[in-house]
Amino acid sequence: MQWRTCYNCTPIFFCSIMKFALTLLSVLFTSLSHAADLPPPSAPALAAKAYVLYDYTSNQILVNHIGDERVQPASLTKLMTAYVTFSALKQGKLSLKQTFIPSAYALRIQEEESRMFLEAGKPVSVEELLRGLIVDSGNDAARVLAEGIANHELAFATDLMNVEAQRLGLKNTHFVNATGLPEDQHYSSANDLAILAGAIVRDFPEYYSIYSMREFQYNNVKQFNRNQLLWLDPFVDGMKTGHTESAGFCLVASAKRDQHRLISVVLGAATENLRSTESQRLLNYGFQNFEVLNLYKKDQPVTSVRTWKGTEKKTELGFRIDQSVTIPKGQRDQLKATLETQQPLIAPVEKGAIIGTLKLSLNGKPYLELPLVALDSVPLANVFSRGVDTIRLLFQSF
Repeated sequence: MQWRTCYNCTPIFFCSIMKFALTLLSVLFTSLSHAADLPPPSAPALAAKAYVLYDYTSNQILVNHIGDERVQPASLTKLMTAYVTFSALKQGKLSLKQTFIPSAYALRIQEEESRMFLEAGKPVSVEELLRGLIVDSGNDAARVLAEGIANHELAFATDLMNVEAQRLGLKNTHFVNATGLPEDQHYSSANDLAILAGAIVRDFPEYYSIYSMREFQYNNVKQFNRNQLLWLDPFVDGMKTGHTESAGFCLVASAKRDQHRLISVVLGAATENLRSTESQRLLNYGFQNFEVLNLYKKDQPVTSVRTWKGTEKKTELGFRIDQSVTIPKGQRDQLKATLETQQPLIAPVEKGAIIGTLKLSLNGKPYLELPLVALDSVPLANVFSRGVDTIRLLFQSF
């Protein structure tokens, strides 16, 4: 027999259903949750090969046009070059004031390549290289950072960039270099680039402000950030442009209004202006037609589950991070939720283990599923208590 308890819970009504079997979700925080097909307003059709609108605040994809297709990322590759560099700084393997001397290899720049105008034999700091990488999109900066961190650009791509890509769950990404120049087996996707951009915002807020810099001068050469939206939209504070003849014009843009952050990825536009205008359309669509609802704080108990054979009789469930959901504006009353938890839950229970699912529906249709985790560990009880629970389980139905 299934037991059921219904109760009111801010901000929406929940029904708690305990089930013996439950197919658990992949962890939400290493992948993107895809919203169900929504009624109008429909997403704009952009003049680009692929595009994605990612809601960073709620970790949802709101618009997805062939977002999983593998494409050449051009200089958007440098998002990962920067991510690896930021990681080395955070781990204490680098310092901003540390200097590198550019090698002859790093300075072998073709005429059409972007650069920060490094000089052979002239030391340059990591801080300057990061600004040259992000603002100037310098291929020379990317190569010097790669060599300084991993001794060789290929080792940097293979041993660091691709390892981080795998850890972040980038399923359609593989790097061969640190610059984004076209090569076989060097590819990414709009969805993966959205995840990567979000990871930079989340993991390295102390360095993210570099992406909002409009200009940078090095070696008496002043260059301007190619992200035109930094001038056109006061809410845009990053992130990165890219262009090669084969990849077209690309832009990852990040904008924040109040506490709501959206990240757009537009790949393969025909012109520099078009990548900006189409990115602006995508961001405006998201801000104008969607709203964020805050559901629960990190580690806030959502429900508790009866625990068997453990030192505690109940395990509290919640979320690993502050949990929000993004829905079309004006549809709050149509959002409903169901809690499903694993039963019987038998100790030991590890903190952070996925124990249940919060299933959201909108207008009567499945919308989003969020995994619930154990907020604390529950060790095994002594032999006597385990024996008692074993007998009780024989007479329990779920």
